[in-house]
Amino acid sequence: MTTSPSPEVPLSGHAPQVAEEIPIEQLVTEVYATAEPVVRQNMVARLVGKVYQAAPLAERGFLIRQLIQPLGILSLLAVANGVFAKLRLQGGLSGMQARLEDVQHIKVDDVIDLANFVQQVSIQAFDGLAQTLAASPVLASSAAAALLVKILMERARHRRETDPIS
Repeated sequence: MTTSPSPEVPLSGHAPQVAEEIPIEQLVTEVYATAEPVVRQNMVARLVGKVYQAAPLAERGFLIRQLIQPLGILSLLAVANGVFAKLRLQGGLSGMQARLEDVQHIKVDDVIDLANFVQQVSIQAFDGLAQTLAASPVLASSAAAALLVKILMERARHRRETDPIS
């Protein structure tokens, strides 16, 4: 008895071509909208990591400064083996001026960890991040940054609509 391939699998072994390609930004936005809160948080943190990865060294410092702004030294010690606490201490307790040579040693995974932590502590810090990204032509130039700004602005708008006190 011979069996023929199922109609869902083309004979060539390749996936069938879709008449119209769906833009990745649309797919990510749709997945984000239907995802559980913890998945949404992780998606945002990973987008921050992608933006950090694509950013020039000087812009990476601005991104890190925006993220660590709401955190104290003890909180920073708990994230990414304390790498961000070291930056804060080098810049003084009142602020942070990250040296470029220090920023270049911060890994994308550390920034993702930081972004996840900051979302738990201060969601308003991400409102400021959206503004920082939108105001910087260099940071806003990547697809990840545009998508991140869109998600953060939508999230802030939704939060204002559902919680008028914040």
